[in-house]
Amino acid sequence: MKATIERATLLRCLSHVQSVVERRNTIPILSNVLIDADAGGSLKVMATDLDLQVTENMAAASVEMPGAITVSAHLLFDIARKLPEGSQVSLETADNRMAVKAGRSRFSLPTLPRDDFPVIVEGDLPTSFELPAKTLAELIDRTRFAISTEETRYYLNGIFLHVSDEDQPVLRAAATDGHRLARFTLPRPDGAEGMPDVIVPRKAVAELRKLLEESLDANVQIDLSASKIRFTMGGEGGVVLTSKLIDGTFPDYSRVIPTGNDKLLRIDPRSFYEAVDRVATIATEKTRAVKMSLETDKVTLSVSSPDNGTAAEELAADYGSDGFEIGFNANYLKDILGQIDGDTAELHLADAGAPTLIRKDDKSQALYVLMPMRV
Repeated sequence: MKATIERATLLRCLSHVQSVVERRNTIPILSNVLIDADAGGSLKVMATDLDLQVTENMAAASVEMPGAITVSAHLLFDIARKLPEGSQVSLETADNRMAVKAGRSRFSLPTLPRDDFPVIVEGDLPTSFELPAKTLAELIDRTRFAISTEETRYYLNGIFLHVSDEDQPVLRAAATDGHRLARFTLPRPDGAEGMPDVIVPRKAVAELRKLLEESLDANVQIDLSASKIRFTMGGEGGVVLTSKLIDGTFPDYSRVIPTGNDKLLRIDPRSFYEAVDRVATIATEKTRAVKMSLETDKVTLSVSSPDNGTAAEELAADYGSDGFEIGFNANYLKDILGQIDGDTAELHLADAGAPTLIRKDDKSQALYVLMPMRV
């Protein structure tokens, strides 16, 4: 293989694929990225960790000899990063080495044959629909903070996507770690009817969100089956992310969404967030608990810690029900408040032991449920 490529093009492409590659691998070829040059003048670059695969096509300045080889992803990325701006990079393979040349720089890197490189077999992906990249990015942002990191409950280690036909056909995304729940709802896209319920793993969600950042004004093609999902960004010759799905059953989360919470608190999410953040400075790492005392049209936040003393702050709010006290994990509360843009957030409360429903208003696509803590 022999090809020449613009440094900027190579760097952009490698930055997309190299983060899929795990730094520590027991299988040497998984540290590598596959580079495939074709006679038509394009280079295909692919990286995988066996569960997740990213492929991107890029235009080469020239392909003098077609061919394919695998080379260390992180090494090639670091080299491309340090080469001078505007340089042309020549990639040439011979005798199990790849020569990388740019200006006066010369590198010779070890390679492994392309035939050993594992490729995820997608099989048939019967469900196929499109979503605007902006919508998909918002769906991820509004839910992913609630994904569980507990490996034992592996079925919670991702975002659950499913369709529902309650009042009208919708596509829903949900994530929960048992302490909080985030749900995002949008009208069901054409082609999503009859879609299987799927759980997209946390790492695939993170990689997808990074890739979306560069194509926010375009659409994303989503193809899936019960075991695999593929996201295509930038149309033909764009970036394709394919991931295995989590093989498990997501719990029926709708049961924990409270419907009878009759105490309504309306408050400015920004100032509420900042007040929680301030009083939580005193909270110890272990508890992170903030107590909320509700009275007519005001909320008092307080924290007391045997080691660090006490903190309290009073906030004006719109509240007209009976006064009571409830405790929350400060970080979880801040995560949710940070997702609400606008001047008001609604907290629907019942009592100190019942889950609280939080949302911007009854028309918002995002809805959150937070379990209280004893304080």
